[in-house]
Amino acid sequence: MAKGGSLKSTLAVSLNNYLDAGAIVAGASGVTLWQNYLGLSEMHLGWLNALSANALGAAIGAIIGGFLADKFGRKFIFTYNLLVYMTGVLIIMLSMNFPMLLAGFLVTGISVGIGVPASWTYISESSEINNRGRNICISQMSWGLGPMFILFFGMLFAPGGYLYGPVEALAHAIVGNDAAQAAVEVFSSRVVFLTLFIVAFIAWNLQRQLEESAEFTAQKAESKSSSIVDNIKLLFTNSIAVKTVAFLAAIYLTWNLVASVMGFFMPHIYETAGGLSNEDANMLSCISWVFVVVTTLIISFFVDKVAHRFFYVFGLAAALTAWILIIGGGVSTIGGIWLFTILWGVNNGSSVQIFYALWGSELFPAKFRAGAQGLMFFIVRGLSAVWGLIFTFIYGENGEGFTLAAYCMIALLLTSLIVGLIGMPNTRGKALDQITRERYGENV
Repeated sequence: MAKGGSLKSTLAVSLNNYLDAGAIVAGASGVTLWQNYLGLSEMHLGWLNALSANALGAAIGAIIGGFLADKFGRKFIFTYNLLVYMTGVLIIMLSMNFPMLLAGFLVTGISVGIGVPASWTYISESSEINNRGRNICISQMSWGLGPMFILFFGMLFAPGGYLYGPVEALAHAIVGNDAAQAAVEVFSSRVVFLTLFIVAFIAWNLQRQLEESAEFTAQKAESKSSSIVDNIKLLFTNSIAVKTVAFLAAIYLTWNLVASVMGFFMPHIYETAGGLSNEDANMLSCISWVFVVVTTLIISFFVDKVAHRFFYVFGLAAALTAWILIIGGGVSTIGGIWLFTILWGVNNGSSVQIFYALWGSELFPAKFRAGAQGLMFFIVRGLSAVWGLIFTFIYGENGEGFTLAAYCMIALLLTSLIVGLIGMPNTRGKALDQITRERYGENV
């Protein structure tokens, strides 16, 4: 594929990452508005989080979507999956009660999970040898742009925001001038989800025009068609594949357990440890995502030229320094808060997720490449949901367990660093079929 072709397809497929991260942040940013509108309890909010794109919804979708992509092709996923996403978002936008809202979160979450393994697989398979890392970085940038824009839209459309006037007028036009204030204010969240619907529609139109992955087409031509069950059996009985799943799941899980908690608690850290207002805390959270995008953009120019080990260590060193800064009370000053914001943004910009996505699409044969990624995503998102509950007990009602929680974060990040350095593969500059032959032999 020509260089321009791989970049064009990468941009189209990377919109899935925008929609993934955007759905998570849109749900979190508007949850208080939905709580006020529908009178939801903390248990209701727990269910919304558990079945969303941030947890079990995506986990369930990933393990389904991975093996579907290996059986029917990557284009099959791109042709239909975003229709499911748009349906989920539409249900959320039109929700009038909790069952509708929960159904919308679940459908959206499942769609996010279905799209992830196919997306990362397709990007790698359609990339030139010396652009695979760059293209994965572009995908990661999209993952950063999602929260950045959604947080920005959330501030604009929120009650008191610069564009709340038109949102309020729209709400009164639909629900009437006598509607309760909570019913009017929740339209802020409905409009934010509308922006995701529009992006999903654009992405669907771009993705359904893509050609099938040449790697997948060649694999299907060379071997007899195997069932999804056959591919699952092969994945679990091949010792190389099992060890690779264990390695990648270990580095991604330990990093993601920290990242998933930070996604929820970062504004809280700004408010409690830094003493900032809620508005300033949300603004800094948004700024942190700017550093994510900028860092990833810089790395994209060098990731195919410089040893992966350098960027892997660089990102985790920034994350560890950020948490050490918290334990030492370094975020009690404005300078410390900004340093923390920059460090965490740099970590996400040069994150384990980049290398998990890259190695996950390189280290498995095409026959079960997407399925293996779906399995790992299922493990990571599922355990992250459980960890989110455990973390709240460690943290305590009023943050009394904050220091212990911080040490847990450091231990997890160190584990990701050590395991990554021990098991790091040497794949830079190699074609996917060469990597497969070196790891699995000629016949797999």
